Amino acid sequence: MSDTLDPAEWEFWDTWMRAQRLLARELDRGLQRDCGISKAEFSVLMTLRRPMRVGELADALDWEKSRVAHLLTRMENRGLVTRTEAGATGRRTGVELTEEGRRTAERATLAHGANIRRFALDRLTPDQAAAIRSWSEHLLTSG
Repeated sequence: MSDTLDPAEWEFWDTWMRAQRLLARELDRGLQRDCGISKAEFSVLMTLRRPMRVGELADALDWEKSRVAHLLTRMENRGLVTRTEAGATGRRTGVELTEEGRRTAERATLAHGANIRRFALDRLTPDQAAAIRSWSEHLLTSG
């Protein structure tokens, strides 16, 4: 197998990348339009189902701790999360959803799920969905 892609392979790759960008863009717009949150905020809301330490949240999201801290500040200012003291230092290293954060997470789950269905799942045959799932699982497990 050659390391060089032929024109058909480049065309396949370009189509795949454009489709991913379109899907991500439409799903991001849906979160903004329907729920007033960003994709990053959605990720935090979905991950923060229980109180966590900020470092634990960063690890769960596979993000830099500074990125999480900045986003949490914005989300705290909007009333979606609250930071709590954790540990002997008295520093605000814990974080949890507020009631507004829980309500937003519930609304976002429903709206985002509907958009995923509309833009992706409903457009796939069962065989196409199975092929994408199989390929994705293989990619994730083979590193």
